[in-house]
Amino acid sequence: MSNFQAATPDRLRQLRLEASAHFTPMMLHEALLRLSHACGGESLERFEKTMVAQIEATKDDRADFETIKEFAIEQLYAVIREANDSPKKKQSLEKTETRRTPGRSEEPQTLEDQLQAGLEDSFPASDPPAVVSTAIPGGAKKLVGTDEVLKKQREEAARKASQQP
Repeated sequence: MSNFQAATPDRLRQLRLEASAHFTPMMLHEALLRLSHACGGESLERFEKTMVAQIEATKDDRADFETIKEFAIEQLYAVIREANDSPKKKQSLEKTETRRTPGRSEEPQTLEDQLQAGLEDSFPASDPPAVVSTAIPGGAKKLVGTDEVLKKQREEAARKASQQP
């Protein structure tokens, strides 16, 4: 702290400017990386638009202030680009509202029940045909698929129904 006590007001102003010029870009870079990791690219886009609007709206009487603003926007674009290119950037979630069927339940158990009912309704078409064969020597068995088994079951049920009084 002895440097602060011995420094003149002009020297303190100069030190503040140097500290800002040196450390502010590092702080901004780290803050934008953290924002991209936590919130993703949409937040970076909103931040960029807001900052460009604020920089452009800033007024100053200095002759070279418009050039200073251009450099500031150029630096902003560079740090935003670095944050966007970060492999740790949070990826945007898919907008499920646009692909969901209207009225579809969000309850996991209801969805599971609907899936199970749909699978049961599609039986036996969802199952591959069951083919029975044997490698036992002495004669081959007739290959029987699901269609043949179901046909035999229907014929058996029809025969039993016709035999009952």
